Amino acid sequence: MMKRSPALAASALLFLSSHALAGEAEINAAADAAARTIMQRHDVPGLAIAVTRNGERHVFNYGVAARDSGLPVTDDTIFEVGSVSKTFTAALGGVAMHKGLMKPGDPAGAFLPWLGDGALARTPVMNLATYTAGGLPLQFPDSITDDASMHAWFAGWKPTSAPGDSRQYSNPSIGLYGATVAAAMDGDFAELMQREIILPLELRSTFTRVPDERMDDYAWGLNRNGRQVRVNPGALDTQAYGIKTTASDLALFLEAQMDASSLDGGLAQTHRPQFRIGPMLQAYGWEIYEDPADLDALLAGNSTDMAMKPQDARPLEAEPTLSHALYNKTGSTAGFGAYAAFLPDRQAGIAILANRSYPNADRIRAAHAILRAMGAID
Repeated sequence: MMKRSPALAASALLFLSSHALAGEAEINAAADAAARTIMQRHDVPGLAIAVTRNGERHVFNYGVAARDSGLPVTDDTIFEVGSVSKTFTAALGGVAMHKGLMKPGDPAGAFLPWLGDGALARTPVMNLATYTAGGLPLQFPDSITDDASMHAWFAGWKPTSAPGDSRQYSNPSIGLYGATVAAAMDGDFAELMQREIILPLELRSTFTRVPDERMDDYAWGLNRNGRQVRVNPGALDTQAYGIKTTASDLALFLEAQMDASSLDGGLAQTHRPQFRIGPMLQAYGWEIYEDPADLDALLAGNSTDMAMKPQDARPLEAEPTLSHALYNKTGSTAGFGAYAAFLPDRQAGIAILANRSYPNADRIRAAHAILRAMGAID
């Protein structure tokens, strides 16, 4: 394992491959510049950037895992990835569909009887996975405090549009999708995630709940008030934003996404776009950009408006040809910010994890610059 002198205070670069990527100096410089900008502009304590190209994985570590302790970010540092977790939920759904346990058009009520005879009981699970169920909100109401109140809220929920007419980004939507997947697979969601995704992909530092023996590796996030925090429990939190992982493990997950044979082809289901939403295509968890060189499109697709406001959804009559597409997902909790992207045809991916949330635009610009330095974007 090779090391070099840090380019930033309290930073280190660790190579996880015995072979150097083409343009190594350019990649190093792009990663250092991105880290410097993010950490200085947004007072981010620590950052990890992992890049992968043709199965070669490199990790760049900067800063500290906890401001109070001053312990440095290392290859073992575990970050919260927020809504990047939705791509793990989608992966489990892909496995369920590959096994024939559920189909995209199956109504959610076929798996969750407690939905009663309300609108969501008749809603296809595909619409839950793509935030097109008819207007489910970004977050649960504050009145949802346990499973009983959650079940009652879902059962009584009234849509504002027909399924498939609009996209409204929603934790309850993908959370309910995860619940249908677990019911279809007749198991507990967290246990299924461990058995069907984490263990088969050999993600040794990826957890829905960080075990006691790894708590020293679990970073502390910094919230907007400068307090050290970790994610609070909430309704369907594991399904929507509950994954904790290292930069290297997340890059390994991206490598699996680029391997058509991963999980016997189950991941391929998650890559199929269902709707055109403004500048991007919405798949299961993943958002797809047909021209990865178009930075403006990436910024628009990851904007606050896309997350906070309903967007027109255009169903795809035929699956488009995605010869040079970029798949991405952002994620945040109160104290962490994450970004993951991959380009299957270039066999390239990037994961950026930080123990403070910061604007998506700076995540996109950083990743875009590094991917360009890697030669993954023309």
